[in-house]
Amino acid sequence: MKKLLLQKKTRAFTLIEMMVVVVIIGILAAFIIPQFTGATYDAKVSTAKSNVAELESALERFYIHMDRHPTTEEGLKALVEPPAGEENKWRGPYIKLLRPDPWGNPYQYRNPGNHHTSSFDLWSRGADGADGGQGEGADLGNW
Repeated sequence: MKKLLLQKKTRAFTLIEMMVVVVIIGILAAFIIPQFTGATYDAKVSTAKSNVAELESALERFYIHMDRHPTTEEGLKALVEPPAGEENKWRGPYIKLLRPDPWGNPYQYRNPGNHHTSSFDLWSRGADGADGGQGEGADLGNW
């Protein structure tokens, strides 16, 4: 019986086996990770477009109750707090919280708009945080 106990060997991974596994994981990560970076940008664009549509809907509800859209000076804050002197007509809040766009910048609002001269412009400045732009820095608006 002693012989059986002494003959039992412990088994473990060798350093070479572990290095091969690490190299394989690294190669797989090199192919997979770049695919997710594009997905992150696409998700932010979709979120911004959805938020613009939601804010646009809230602005239309504001219009129904107030018979006007908020002025540029009142901005989107009029969806959360009543404009001064019009507390009786205001039936908000029209949105729970005024969130920033997916890149951390506030949504922009202009009445009358440059794109919609009889209405308002509502937009996110995109990834670059500046008006205008191309590609990933392009504005995302209701036009």
